[in-house]
Amino acid sequence: MSRYAAFVFVLFLGVAFQLSNGIEVNVKDKGKLCLYANLTLNFSVSYEVAGNKNSTVEIELPMTATPEGSKCDNTSSTLMLSFPEGHSWSINFTIKDKRYQADVITFAYNLSDLVLFPGSSANGTVTVTAKPDIKNVGLDTCYSCKSEEIIQASPQVNMTLSDVLIQAFVVNGSKSENLTTCAADQPVTPTPTPTPTPTHVTNTNTAAPTPNITTTVVPPTTPTPTLPTPTTGNYSIKTDTNGTVCLLANFGLRIGFQQDKKYREVNLEPPAEASGTCGVNSSELVLASKDVTVQLTFTNDSTKFRLHAVNVTVTTSSGVFVQTSNNLSLWEATVGSSYMCNKEQNFTITSLLSLYTFSLHVQPFGVKNGLYSTAHECSLDDTNILIPIIVGAALAGLILIVVIAYVIGRRKTHAGYQTL
Repeated sequence: MSRYAAFVFVLFLGVAFQLSNGIEVNVKDKGKLCLYANLTLNFSVSYEVAGNKNSTVEIELPMTATPEGSKCDNTSSTLMLSFPEGHSWSINFTIKDKRYQADVITFAYNLSDLVLFPGSSANGTVTVTAKPDIKNVGLDTCYSCKSEEIIQASPQVNMTLSDVLIQAFVVNGSKSENLTTCAADQPVTPTPTPTPTPTHVTNTNTAAPTPNITTTVVPPTTPTPTLPTPTTGNYSIKTDTNGTVCLLANFGLRIGFQQDKKYREVNLEPPAEASGTCGVNSSELVLASKDVTVQLTFTNDSTKFRLHAVNVTVTTSSGVFVQTSNNLSLWEATVGSSYMCNKEQNFTITSLLSLYTFSLHVQPFGVKNGLYSTAHECSLDDTNILIPIIVGAALAGLILIVVIAYVIGRRKTHAGYQTL
C-alpha cells in the first residue's frame, strides 16, 4: 500500500487515522473508547463489461475511508468503514459467554462508480457477506492476526485482511495490552518422525501369509426427505417520495446449495415485510427470514427488464453460506408488463447455488395503481395452452380427411350407376 500522510476525522462516533500500514479507528461512546481497530484491507472484484466479458480490479481501502456508521454497546459492536461513491465495509461483533466473536462481514460496492469499475455494464450497489474466522476472543483482550487472510465473499469478490488488531468491546475506555492471537500466527510445533522398526527376515522362502479378507456391508443410504412446496409470499415495495407501489412480486422459493461438499435444500419462509428500492433502471427486492436472506436485483434497458443479480445468504449449523451472481438474464419481459410462471422452475445461479420458484409473478418496473400489468408467461405455462390447440388441430384434420374420403366415394358410386 502506498505511504499516506496521517490524517484525522473527528466524528461524534470516533476518530480514524490512515497510516502507512492500514487504517486505525477509535470508536467512542459518550466520550469513552468502546471499539478499537487497526488493520490493512484490500479487495479483488470481478465485474461485467461490454461484450459479455469480465474485468477484475484490485482495490485498496482508500485514505478517504471514515468510520461513519460504527457503533458499540454492551452486547454488540459494529466497525464500519465508508468511502466515497457509496462503497462500505463492515464487521459485526457479538458477546457470548464472556467472550466475543465476529458474526458477519458485509461489503457493498457501487458498480456505477466508473473510476473504480471502468466500463462496467451494470449499475447499482452489490452487497456481499462472509463469515470471518474470529471467535472465542476474551473480553479484555485484543484480537491479533498479522498473517494475511483471504476471505471469499462470492465468486466475484475476495477480501484480504492483514495486520489486524481489534478490540471490539473495550473495558473502562482503555485498550487492552493482552492479545488473543489467531491460529495462523501461532508457531507450529513439528511432529517428530517416528524411527522405523527394522524388519528381520529369517527365511526368504517362507510363503507369504494369506491375508484376511473382510467384507464390509454398507447400510442403505436414507434418502433426504422431500421438502414441502414453499409457501407463496406476496411482496410489494413503495417509493420513498409518495408511497405508491413501485414493485410487485409473489412466489414460493426453494434454495438448493452445496456446503462442505454436501447438497442441501431450504425453503424461504415468507417474511412479514419485504425491503428494497425502486429506480429508473434498477430495482431491488430483499427478503430476510430467520436463517435466509435473498437479494434480487432487476435491471432494464428501457425496453425489457430482467433479473440481473442474486445474492443469497443461508445460516446453517456448519456456518454461513454466501453466493452471489451479477451476470444473469432471467425472468425477462417488456417494461410495463409483468413476468409470470406458475410451474416450478429451476435456475442454476452458480456451481454451488440453485433456485426453485413456484407460482412466480413479478413486476419490478412500471407498476400502475398497485396492480400487475399484462403478464408475459413462461414457456412452461405456454405448454398448457399449446396442448389443447395441437389436439384440436389434429381432430380437425382427421375430420377433414374423413369428409374428403366420403365425397370421393360418393362420386365414384354415382359414376358407376351412369355406366349401367
